[in-house]
This record gives sequence, structure tokens and C-alpha cells, in this order.
Amino acid sequence: MNAFDTVHDDAEDVAHSELAIKQHPVHNDDRECSFHRSLLLRISICARLLAFVFLRLAVHLPLFDASPHLVDVAPSALSLLRWDAFHFLQIAQNGYQYEYQWAFFPALPALMRGTVALIPQSLRSTPATDLLIGGAMAAIACDTTRTLYLLTMHHFGTPKLALLTSLLSTLPSSPATLYLAPYTEPFFTYLSYRGMLFCAHAQWLPAAILFALASSFRSNGIFLAGFLLWGMLLSPFLQERRIHLSTLSYSVVLTSLVFSPFIYHNVSAYLTFCTHVASYHPQWCSNFLPSIYTHVQATYWGSGFLKYWTLQQVPNFLIAAPPLLLLYTFSTYHLKNALLPRLSAFIQDKPPARVQDPFLNFSLTPHAIHAFFLTSTLLFASHTQIILRVAASMPFLYWGAAWLILDYPSWGSCWVGWSVIWGVLSIILWATFLPPA
Repeated sequence: MNAFDTVHDDAEDVAHSELAIKQHPVHNDDRECSFHRSLLLRISICARLLAFVFLRLAVHLPLFDASPHLVDVAPSALSLLRWDAFHFLQIAQNGYQYEYQWAFFPALPALMRGTVALIPQSLRSTPATDLLIGGAMAAIACDTTRTLYLLTMHHFGTPKLALLTSLLSTLPSSPATLYLAPYTEPFFTYLSYRGMLFCAHAQWLPAAILFALASSFRSNGIFLAGFLLWGMLLSPFLQERRIHLSTLSYSVVLTSLVFSPFIYHNVSAYLTFCTHVASYHPQWCSNFLPSIYTHVQATYWGSGFLKYWTLQQVPNFLIAAPPLLLLYTFSTYHLKNALLPRLSAFIQDKPPARVQDPFLNFSLTPHAIHAFFLTSTLLFASHTQIILRVAASMPFLYWGAAWLILDYPSWGSCWVGWSVIWGVLSIILWATFLPPA
């Protein structure tokens, strides 16, 4: 907490300066930035070690579900086998055997199989153990704090604020799945951040490739295509009132690249279930858009518009409330005070007014739109508590937390306190196989 207090005192003096609102800042103190990145690496390692220690202590508590003991897994990896990790492990071992497994994308199981080769033969154990440890090793290597630092520096130009934001990211709402477990979140978050950083520098092709890789881990990666559309089409149109045909064509190609893993996953399922000669084909094969993913989500996982809005799910809504409220509040604040005035000026053919609040920097607008729509999807058409895992993939969450600390210190303290308490509690719940999943 002392580190947060120190950064808050320093950042408050500079965060609202004119320098902070420049979109392409000049890095006046490379030595300070280098020190910050080195510090963040050490803090990130310590955060993972702390999460590991808490997990090792919590595994001695009674299990709510004894399913992990039914799998041939060494005790050292048993704490990694919870919730969706069962499905990833089964797919990594045997491929897609059942229809419900198609709710999970193939990148993580493939990565788990690939990382087994990195485990020395002398340290090998059972196949399931090796796959779980291989996936966990890869997850641990996905450190996003320094990428978030660079991204924040680009948008705000203030090292102290970049450090504050990155420190806040070391307090995720699901440390077990982000730091330790063979889950999609660490890879999806890392690839999303890197792609966003390339977008910030108008390097569209590498950004599209990284977003496509992110989409191969999670279906909501298709939302990342919005950053390409914003940077290549919408933002230039708002500034220049025209769109070049070559840029439009190129954006369509790159956006298609981001969608390609989702399309490939569904086409593979269609070829598996719907093209062979048989007396029976699944009903979804006859749909206008025969998507196994939407079918499986609706049939096996109960996803769909307002389907999760039942009385028995109220506890999950309450658990997910802090990140939901922060994302909605901050995105609404930004869109109302940054995007709407810009659109009004565009319609009236006037130059946009200059803003003094760094959190209203127009370069943050695609992040605000992305956060708003992704949060709305999770709230209204999904298992809402998933926001606890997915929120870390949105830098906008941590910029919102920094906004609270700088502009509303009491609420900022509440956020940090909740992050610490819930982070520890979520590790205990994970270890004992209790929800939220």
C-alpha cells in the first residue's frame, strides 16, 4: 500500500498537466521509465509468488468437489485442475470428443501440448500433470504490466501515472486464473495489450495478427477488431472527413484476419458434425448461420440475452459488481465528455474543444467503446461473473482505477481494498473448488 500512496502523491501533481493530454508524448526521462519497468518486473514476480503461496496454503482446505482426485495428476499440479481447466486438459489430451467442448477454443490446448516439450525428461510426470504444468508455465510467462506501462505512457505521457496504472494491474480480480492456472486469460490479456500498443502506433498488420491470436484463445477477441476500425477509419474520418478506398480495403482484410479463428472454429465443427452421410445431424447444422459456438453456449452453458438474470444468480451479480460499476462509470464518463463533444463539433463543422482532463484524451475513446460493449455483453448475455477474469484484458479498467485514485481518493481506496481482499478470497475459493468459476 505504501507504493500506491507514494505514486498517488506524485501522480496527482502531474496527471492533469498539459503534457499528460498529448497523444504522442516526448519521453523526457528515459531513466525514470527504465527504472519503473524494472520495478514493475520485480513487483509482478512478487505478485505471482504471493498468489502461489496463498494457493499452496489454501489447497489444504477441504474440497467442495473431489473431481480433481479422479484424474491421474501429481499432487504438485492438483491445485491447477479446477473449473474450465478440466475441459482444456481433456481437449489437449484427446481433442474435441463431445459437442459441449466446442465452447472452448483450440489455442490453449494446443499450447499446453506444445509446452510439454519444454519440461525436461527427468521432471516429467503423468501426461495430465505435464500438460497442466506446461500450461501454467506459459501462463506465468505472460507478464502484461510493462506493456500496460508503455501503453499508458503513449496515451498519457506521464511516467508516474503509467506506474500507478501498472501497479493497479498487479491486483487483478482473478489472480489464480491470470497468474497461475492453465486458463485463457493470461494469453488473451497479453496478446490484447500488445495488439493495442501496435494500434496506438498505427502498426495495423502486427496489431491484427496479435488480435487474431487473441481470438484463437477467446471468442470475445473479435471485439478487438474495433480498434483497427477505429484507428484506420473512424478516427481519420472524424479528423479529415474522408476515408481512402485503399485504407477501407486494407481494414476489411485485417478485420477479417481477426475474425478468422472464430470462423475457422465454427467451420471445423460444421465439417465434423454436418457433412458426413448419416441419418441424423444436429439441429444447429440447419441454421441460417450454422455456428456450433452459439449453439453450445445456449444449450450447455445457458448463455443468451437475459438468460442469466435469475434470482439464483444474484450472488454472482453482486460479486461481479465492482468491476462492472467501474467499467460502466468510467466509460460513460469518457464517452459523454470526450466522444459526444467531438461528434457535436464534427456535425457543426467546428474544431473540437481542447480538454484539460487527461482521462478525456480522445485517444482513449476506442478503449472506452470496447470496454462498454464487452461489459454489456457479459452483463446481459453471458455468465456475468466472467467479468472478474476478463476485466484484466481491458487496460481501461486500470485507467479507471487510476482515475478513482486521483479524482476520487476515497473511492480509489475502496477499489484497492476490494482488489486485495477479493484477490485473496478468490484464490481460496479457487483452491476449494467453490464458485465463481
